[in-house]
Amino acid sequence: MKFTAFERNLQGTGASRRLRISGKTPGIVYGAGKEPKNIEVDHNALYHAMRKEAFHSSILEMELDGTVEKVLLRDYQKHPFKQIVLHVDFQRVDATTRIHKKVPVHFVGEADAPAVKIDKCIINHVTTELEIECLAEQLPEFLTLDLSQAVKGQSFGVEDLGLASHIKLVTHGRKAPTLATVVEPVEEVIAAPVAAAEPAKGKKGKK
Repeated sequence: MKFTAFERNLQGTGASRRLRISGKTPGIVYGAGKEPKNIEVDHNALYHAMRKEAFHSSILEMELDGTVEKVLLRDYQKHPFKQIVLHVDFQRVDATTRIHKKVPVHFVGEADAPAVKIDKCIINHVTTELEIECLAEQLPEFLTLDLSQAVKGQSFGVEDLGLASHIKLVTHGRKAPTLATVVEPVEEVIAAPVAAAEPAKGKKGKK
């Protein structure tokens, strides 16, 4: 994805406020051995781009001062309740940049799985994104888990993704997460209505 940014000369809280009023979002770009540079981006274009998954998990092309640089979205701030992006950070990357990045997991083939078609099971998506380490230029936009052969009682882990050798899973010392589980359907038991007990008849006393 490609977007356009402009160099931002004015800084400070007041300057940023005026920038936002004019429909721009302040930001910064850094990395790749170059000096950080303050930038501004058209807010509406940025807001709509950020609604796309690829904008968060893939290498972007940023045009700045007539030069196109490869960058990653690293951080952003949003207004607590308004649909406004307050600030955005980008990191420059090149062929030697090694990064840690969270990427989404896409689940495919679920409707064709024997567990779903035959056994009427439900497949729970347990983990929907993973943090990986790789060269920036080798960053996948997403990871794919094929569920088309899922059977009753099965669970899926990272080993089922078939990660390429240049991609390393980052777990921060924790156990690799479960990605999906197959859950058997719960049979609904309808209880038979209980008949109301007849009131006990009182005994008649002898005269």
